[in-house]
Amino acid sequence: MSEVIACANQKGGVGKTTTVVSLASYLALAGRNVLVVDLDPQGNATSGLGIDKGAVTASVYDALVGGMPMTDLIQSSQVPGLSIAPSSRHLAAAEVELVPMAERERRLALALTPIADTYDYVILDCPPSLGLLTINALAAADTVLVPIQCEYYALEGLGALMGTINRVRDRINPSLALRGVVLTMFDGRTTLSSDVSREVHRHLGSQVFDVVVPRSVRLAEAPSYGRPIPLYSPASRGAQAYAQLAAEVMARGAQAPASTGTHGAAAWVTGS
Repeated sequence: MSEVIACANQKGGVGKTTTVVSLASYLALAGRNVLVVDLDPQGNATSGLGIDKGAVTASVYDALVGGMPMTDLIQSSQVPGLSIAPSSRHLAAAEVELVPMAERERRLALALTPIADTYDYVILDCPPSLGLLTINALAAADTVLVPIQCEYYALEGLGALMGTINRVRDRINPSLALRGVVLTMFDGRTTLSSDVSREVHRHLGSQVFDVVVPRSVRLAEAPSYGRPIPLYSPASRGAQAYAQLAAEVMARGAQAPASTGTHGAAAWVTGS
């Protein structure tokens, strides 16, 4: 049975796209059939999987706004079993162009319905905002995966994201659940990373994945070579962490998207 996972956090720079590309790659290498849908107008997941953004002739924009079948725009990646529905610069206009459309929050869900069962996992790379593209992702998803960086403002806005998840579940997608929270950019040399990790676990408990993704030069370098981390540096610590995350995703189920405790955690981080 297929699962559609939205990877979302409205805060930029938390390792969201790195998580999408790396997790999808390791799921595919584990024998799963995986599709990445790049909903971010920046197109980093597209280029991170080796697709030339400038050469993309049909993108997610054409499916959302133009009604193009997803099968007409999906491309294969360098990783066997991993495909991508690419982004393009036109996707930046979708937030505005979707506003007057019928079922504007469900355009992605409608586009994915004919093909979702073709894949074991469909992973949606959301833009760093809570606009219509992210709402479309949450409306289409079964679960939500939230990357949180191990830095000072780690939980800033997490309450807003959890509130959005709950509102989408109440009004559009009743089955939406939280897949889990994954800690990224952990630096074991700093007290701050350890403090943030401890507080996130204290407030979110079992909603947090066991694996912690370290800050890694190799993870940062891989996109510039257009290669996901298992092809660029499979022995690196970052690669090993994402391999463990993929194993954990395959092993554990979803959780209810309750926001209990997140406001207290955010207060600790911001010092309010």
